This record gives sequence, structure tokens and C-alpha cells, in this order.
Amino acid sequence: MKSLTAAHRLPLQEFCGATVILPVLTETRSLRDTVDIILSDCRDDIDRFLIVVCGRTRPESLAVASELQREHGSLVRVHAQQRPFLGGAMRDAFELVESSHAIMMASDLETDPNQVKALIAAARVDPTAIVTASRWIPGAGFHGYGRTKRLANRLFQRVFGFLYRTKLTDLTYGYRLFPISLIQSIAWEELRHAFLFETLVKPLRLGVSVIEIPSLWRSRVEGESQNRVRNYIGYLRIGLKVRFGPRSALVKPQPERVQVVLTVSSAGSP
Repeated sequence: MKSLTAAHRLPLQEFCGATVILPVLTETRSLRDTVDIILSDCRDDIDRFLIVVCGRTRPESLAVASELQREHGSLVRVHAQQRPFLGGAMRDAFELVESSHAIMMASDLETDPNQVKALIAAARVDPTAIVTASRWIPGAGFHGYGRTKRLANRLFQRVFGFLYRTKLTDLTYGYRLFPISLIQSIAWEELRHAFLFETLVKPLRLGVSVIEIPSLWRSRVEGESQNRVRNYIGYLRIGLKVRFGPRSALVKPQPERVQVVLTVSSAGSP
């Protein structure tokens, strides 16, 4: 896979801290548990929790978010998303991150908060890489994932792994740590759940390094999944579009340099 072009190559950087992005619809106890576990494990590495809410977020979930904000002050920020759906929430959040890195995860415990410290440890080794959790490598797995859904997921991973010529085992799990310079330079498109897939295939197409760590997926204990069957078409669309489209379309345009020419009038000229 070719590397980023010189115009879009990531600047050298270190891991200096992470912002944890938590979209919230119906989560209450699991949202609090997620924040508490991460703070217990790696408080010194967390700059902020960015809790993203919308018009459909339940009042009891908004109440927990407000409680966390009162308890932790500036460490917790609640943002009312402007773009719709899950992808829109994440895209809003990406633009607000001021840390060197951002962690994309869920607030329903389907993404194990105990793994945040492992994501950060890997980012310290290679701060320019994406660190992504996988449910398919040794030490990982599924708990409460239907057999048919699991087989379909496995087939999808293999097909798109072949198309992208990658040995990565889990391209769709939305549990990742990113360098902020990367996510703020890519031209994102998806608004629904396919955004989770987009956040890996576009960097892959650009030649960004990706590190996988094992993680156990557990079915949520409160609320219900918002990922409907109709959303899966979006995964196919963005996967094929990114793989076979031009690489130049994957990044935001570079600001044009404007040359200013000063005209100096001769003495006596008006």
C-alpha cells in the first residue's frame, strides 16, 4: 500500500493525551461505568470525555451526562450534535478534539472500557498509527452475538480484507484510537453506522499504519442497537467507493496559498 503523499503526510507527534468520544442515546448506568473504569485505569492520559447527545437522547441519559459534568468539571464536555445519526455525532466530535489523540467507542459497554489503557499503550509506541480493537484475533471474542450475524461478519471481514490487501481482522468494530492530525485531514462522508467502517478503510487506502489489539465484545445490557439491516448497504457502498475511487478524494483540499502583490506608486503619483 502506498504511503500518504507528501502534501498529506502526518506530522511527527507524540501521544500527549486522549479525548474519549461517547455518543449517548439511552445509556445511563453503562455510561457512568464507562467513564469510571477509564478514569480508574488511566486518568493521567485522558484530557476529556466528549459526550455527544441529540434530540433523541432520553432525559435520564441527559441527566447522567449532566451529573458527570458537574462531578468532573472541565474533564467532561456535553455536546449537542449538529449532524444527524451516529456518523454525524462522531464527525461533530472529531472537529472538536484538541488532544493529540481521540478514542472512538460506545457508551453501552459493547466496547470494553478496560481496553482503553491497551489502546493508549500501543499509541505511545507508534503515535502516528491507528490503534483498533479486534473481536477476531486470539484473546478476543464475542459474547451474546448471534451465530448467523457472526458468520456474516466474518465473511464481510474476509472479503474486504482481500479487497484492501490487509491482514487486519476487524474492519467494522467502532472501537479505535486515532491521531487527531489524521482524522481532521480526511474528508468524511458517512452519517450512519457505516462511518465506523469508513474510519478504517480511508486511512488504509492512504497507507496509514494500523495496530490491532484483542477485545471482547459483549452485548449491551441497556437500550437497543440503532444499527438496522438497511444500514449495512452503506458499508458496502463506502467500502467499494473508497477502494476503487481516487485517493485524492479521500483528504480535505489543502488551503490555497494566495500571493499578495504590493504595487508601490512612484513619488507624486495619486
